[in-house]
Amino acid sequence: MSLPIQSRRPDALQSLAGDLTLQRGRVHELCGPSRQMLAARIMGKSQGPVVWIRPGWAPERLNAAGLQPLADPARLILVQAARDDGLLWAAEEALRSGAAPLVIAELLAPPALTPTRRLHLSAETGAEAARRDNATPPLGLLLLPGLGGAQGVESRWHMTPAPSRSLLWADEDSFTLTRLRARLLPPASWSLRTRPKGEELEPAPLPDL
Repeated sequence: MSLPIQSRRPDALQSLAGDLTLQRGRVHELCGPSRQMLAARIMGKSQGPVVWIRPGWAPERLNAAGLQPLADPARLILVQAARDDGLLWAAEEALRSGAAPLVIAELLAPPALTPTRRLHLSAETGAEAARRDNATPPLGLLLLPGLGGAQGVESRWHMTPAPSRSLLWADEDSFTLTRLRARLLPPASWSLRTRPKGEELEPAPLPDL
């Protein structure tokens, strides 16, 4: 199956891990206990400003020192919303503007199909605006706890910590990265091991989630 012309453009894809990519101009979901880590790694692989939208009432805060090894915190524009609907509204506006190549929204519950469609439309509008300015089209990421479940997302990825290969201390982090849903691809799982000098991605059996 041939890809749409938009997907063939060099700026239409964002690296996820290894040769795995995410389509820009669309909204994807990251879930599981390591979803923030995965979002930070994607931020590190991207360029330009990043809009990160969070619930203003949540006690947790993003830690710039913890983000530093993965991505430059100076690129971060932190937005805090006072209500659930404010999170989605802020994400729509950020995507529609096309001013930020990466828009991340932390949600506490999966949105229904209509809000997700509105986010896709905003991302498509932002992609058109970005290309008129010779800029990178926006990528939308929804962060959700557990197994997620936002309706209508382009893809859904789950990441969780995995045991180290060594009983001794090792300078690597190990994760299980699972593609739970994608429009044109089946579910699949990988062992992701990250080191200061790079990452290693190997196929793995699908976990029992």
